[in-house]
Amino acid sequence: MFASPVETDIAPSGSLLGLLQRGRGDGALHALAAPRPEAVAAVEHCVLNDPRRDWQVEHRSLYYARLYAELGADLTAIAGHLGHPEDAAAGDPLTGEGVPEERTGLALSVLGHLVSYGDTRALDLLRRYALRGANWRWALDELAVRDDDRGLRALGPGILERFPATEEGEAALGAAARDAFEPRPWRIWAEDRNRPAQAARVRRALESGAFDRWRRQLRPPRPQPGWSVASVLGWVAEGQLLDPPQWREAPAARCLAAVAGPGDRPALLTAAGRAEPAVRAAALRHLAEREDPAALDLIEAAGADPRRELAEAAGRALSRMSGPQALERARGWACREDELGAAAAALLAVRGGAADGGLVLQALRRTVRAQGPDGDPGALWPLVDGAGRLGLAAAAPVLRHVYRETVSSQLRGRTAVALAATDPSFAAGFAVECLWDCEEDTRAVGARHATTGDARVVERLRSLAADPAEEAGVQTAVRGRLHEPPRPPAS
Repeated sequence: MFASPVETDIAPSGSLLGLLQRGRGDGALHALAAPRPEAVAAVEHCVLNDPRRDWQVEHRSLYYARLYAELGADLTAIAGHLGHPEDAAAGDPLTGEGVPEERTGLALSVLGHLVSYGDTRALDLLRRYALRGANWRWALDELAVRDDDRGLRALGPGILERFPATEEGEAALGAAARDAFEPRPWRIWAEDRNRPAQAARVRRALESGAFDRWRRQLRPPRPQPGWSVASVLGWVAEGQLLDPPQWREAPAARCLAAVAGPGDRPALLTAAGRAEPAVRAAALRHLAEREDPAALDLIEAAGADPRRELAEAAGRALSRMSGPQALERARGWACREDELGAAAAALLAVRGGAADGGLVLQALRRTVRAQGPDGDPGALWPLVDGAGRLGLAAAAPVLRHVYRETVSSQLRGRTAVALAATDPSFAAGFAVECLWDCEEDTRAVGARHATTGDARVVERLRSLAADPAEEAGVQTAVRGRLHEPPRPPAS
């Protein structure tokens, strides 16, 4: 019924490794029930080979850290990964440029959570890596929120040894202090009375970093358009002449919002209908954001253009509209199998009414069938949200398929919300495993919906309520449920 997933290094969803790579609650439950060597090997594989589709927004570290703690796994594999010669050769040791954070970031974050659980082995490993590792800034940020003042103070001399007392070294030191995600260690080093020379050096670095930040704010490094509609559209066209070309649709639309007046409408209509694709996209987006009466016809014309970048821009422009005329046209376009059709279905999913449920359901089935459970997020994700918003019970089988198979933990969380509104079996089914999910929002969904008639649910709720590493939003949902009478499982 559905398209096969694209070949990746992600294991099948029914295997222990596949469940753990996806961060599913069932993965944690299966790992705790599996033979310990097999479970530890699978968890280590995930930590050392980050499986996330987008490592900058998806969460796995607390999920894996809990499994490390519950399985009693040692940290030998992580230590070997961090100490690998590949790490020492990565990036510029002075500026940090080119350091592949995605290689070691997950392992360092897992160690940070283990420190929160009182694991002194993890604390020692983080400290050692902060002094010698390529991705030391990440390790220092983990320590900044978990180590005590004494431990951080002791790291000062070793960290500052990375920066030679040269003009280049002082500049790199100032940049490191300025860009630090967690400023606490730098403040401790700047106030260390037992090391006055170090304290003075760090204070100069902090002052230099603050001055650099102020100077950059006064002198933005990016090119700026002139202050007229013609200048803005010309700036968009200039971006296409660069190597590589720059698509300036979004920033140009923001500039047009500031400079365009009623008298500029003819020029914008001309640009949106006949200019080169980049200029046309910027003008089209500006008109769509203002619900201009001519925008929908221009969007339809752009959507039929054979140039893909312009057809995609038409879909983006439609997504900026919300009026009744846009919804009415979207109903006529939702069955199209192109960029405009996907945008129209997404618009109905987000802003349509109950009468649009059939079109949203058709689009959801069509998208999953054609693209699989990890298709274009711009097309699939709004449809999943819309199925829940409109309470489409007939969408439950497709949503269950997406929940099981997707490699995106964020999409799985959104699918859980949709299932809670469409699937009567959710409370006694997927909601239970959501309590062990890698994403905090998904755990909160489980806390709100899982039936407390299941003994595992009550035990897990109490565990999450007492866990010092759990997020506040999850604990709020958990405590609200612990004071409710038990809900019987769905029949």
